[in-house]
Parts: sequence; C-alpha cells; structure tokens
Amino acid sequence: MECKNIVLKPGKEESLKRFHPWVFSGAIKTLPQQLQEGELVRVLNSKGEFVAVGHYQVGSIAVRVLSFQDIDIDDDFYRKRLRSALDVRKATGIADNPQNNTYRLVHGEGDGLPGLVVDCYGHTAVLQAHSVGMHLVRQQVARVLVEVMEGRIENVFYKSETTLPFKAELGQENGFLIGETADNIAVENGLRFRVDWLKGQKTGFFVDQRENRRLLERYAKDRKVLNMFCYTGGFSFYALRGGAQLVHSVDSSAKAVELTKENVELNFPGDPRHVAFCEDAFRFLDRADGQYDLIILDPPAFAKHRAALHNALKGYTRLNAKAFERIMPGGLLFTFSCSQVVTKDNFRNAVFTAAAQAKRRVRILHQLHQPADHPVDIYHPEGEYLKGLVLYVE
Repeated sequence: MECKNIVLKPGKEESLKRFHPWVFSGAIKTLPQQLQEGELVRVLNSKGEFVAVGHYQVGSIAVRVLSFQDIDIDDDFYRKRLRSALDVRKATGIADNPQNNTYRLVHGEGDGLPGLVVDCYGHTAVLQAHSVGMHLVRQQVARVLVEVMEGRIENVFYKSETTLPFKAELGQENGFLIGETADNIAVENGLRFRVDWLKGQKTGFFVDQRENRRLLERYAKDRKVLNMFCYTGGFSFYALRGGAQLVHSVDSSAKAVELTKENVELNFPGDPRHVAFCEDAFRFLDRADGQYDLIILDPPAFAKHRAALHNALKGYTRLNAKAFERIMPGGLLFTFSCSQVVTKDNFRNAVFTAAAQAKRRVRILHQLHQPADHPVDIYHPEGEYLKGLVLYVE
C-alpha cells in the first residue's frame, strides 16, 4: 500500500523507539503536500529511515501509530490485531462466559489499534472511532471483526457521532454497518440491562466498572445506598442483589433516570427498595445529611484535556467533601475519576484534601482501576484512565 512520508525533526524519534504510539505535531519537520486527515502515513526520522506507520490526524497528536514495522495496513493486519484482542479476553475468562456477554473487545492503544473502541453486548458489537483514520476504515474493520469473532458477533453498530473531531466535517451518523437488531438487552455477571447504543453515553453502557460493581455488591448487605451519577443504574442493581436496605439513584439526566428504572425493573420487578431522582448531584447531597452509609461517586470526566486539570481537581475535592460531610459514621465511599489527565496521585490528593476539609477519619480499603478487558499498553501509560478508591469513613 502506497503511503506518504512524514519526516521528523532530529532526535524526535526517541519516544517511538520506546514504542510510544503517538507522534506529536511539534516533532514533525515536514508534511507531504495535499495530505488528508485520516490518511495512512509512514513516519521517517531526520535521516529518512523508517520509524512507524499510522493514521495522520490534525491536532496535537498528529499520528496514531499502528505498527513499528514497515508493513501494509490491510485486512490481514486488522485480522491479526483483532484475533490478538480476542485471545486476551479468552485468556482472562471475560469472553465466552455464559454469565457475562458484555465486555470490551478493543481498547485503542491497549490492543494496538489506537483510535478504535469495540464493546460487545451479546451478539452485537458497538464500534466507536476516536480518530478520522479509524472512521475511514470502519466498514473494513466491521467486516473483519465479524469474521474473527466466528459467530459470536452478528451485528455491528457504529457509534462515533460525538467522538470524532467536529472540524473534520465527516458527516458521520450512528447506525448499523452489518446486520440489525432491536434486541438491546445484555448480561453482566448474571444481571440484565438495556444498552442505549443509539443515544447513550460511550457505547451505551460503562463496561469498565464491571469488576468494581461486583465489589460493591459484596459490601451492600443491609446498607442504605446512594448511587450518584447513576447513568444506567449499574451500581444500583448490583447493590440490590447484594441485599441493600434501600438504593437511591441520582442523575441530572431524565433519560438516564428512566433507563435506570428500566434496568432495575428488569432484574428486580416492583422492588420497593429502589427510588430514582432526577436532580443535580450537589443539590441532592446538600439535603442528604446522615441518610446513607454507602455512597458511590462516579461522575463523568471532569477534565477532558490538561488545561482543565486544575478546575477538575477542585471539582473532585468539592464533590468528595460533600460526601464525607453527609455519609453516616462507619460508612463506605466508592469514589472514582475517569479523567485520563487526572493521575492516581492527583485524584488521591483531591480526595485526601476533601477528607481533611470534612474533618473525618478515613481509611483506604481498596484502590480500584479499569478491568482486564481495558488493558494498558506498557509503553503507553496514558491508557490507565480509571481510578477509584473504596474508603471507610469513621
């Protein structure tokens, strides 16, 4: 396959020699003429020697590297990468589990396919592009995906309307690339839920909290649970199965609250222990003094880029301080950050500051992270985005 060449400034190939999969725009000496966003490019060092091949994109990350070998990026390339991704999920027991047909099959850089996310819900895969390059090859990827999955996947839904650069003007629309189905009920650890892959956040469900939800279930017995930012109610129906006295789900989105109610009803029809509220998180916490002894804080990303980091940390501190002030003595707080630019140390410091402000004695019981189907490439530590703490509050 013919690729145009991008030439780097002297010495700027060092991070690529360490297999970091991004080329930043400031490292580039020359770009070829009439280069289109999403095109495959070969990256050369200042001496003209091959370094990597990947998709070109406008922005600070100029190239997302697909291979450090000078190979064709064709059906065979995608076939090998997708088979490798499936092998990881089979090795960890996540794929082919009758109690769990919900998992992430492709996690971008973690699976050697930067810019691509694939989540599986039963026989439907939701494919999401985060780069123009992956958008342009969506049909090819979908076709090879169905082949590699050997009957596990029959339908491929494309959902990238909100994840691609709006300046690219791609006119992308969500919709099925292969097959079609109205069956949007999936299973996670034996619990059922509806996946809103058309209008929902991410690919329709937060697959990355599966193991953390299961941990919460162990702690829920006889507790009064508050699930803030409940979205589709995942933590809520695990808490109910764990034997909680009551579970209150809160989200500012009326759509999310309705989906939470539907999911609770799927698993615990008519259960009076559950009530859902459509309300701002801070306002709800202001009037929740001493009612709950297990609180979950799983907010959307407070910082999507580094410039927002300072304000994001202030937001995490304020939110957690509210929870510390309101939670009953002997309560448990499950608190999370899914912001990639917020490091584990950043997050811990924000939570520690909140505990000090609330003047509560707090102990760490668990330090949480993303599950095995969201692997982190050892050469790309930025892939470790989900941080969580389980805290005992005296």
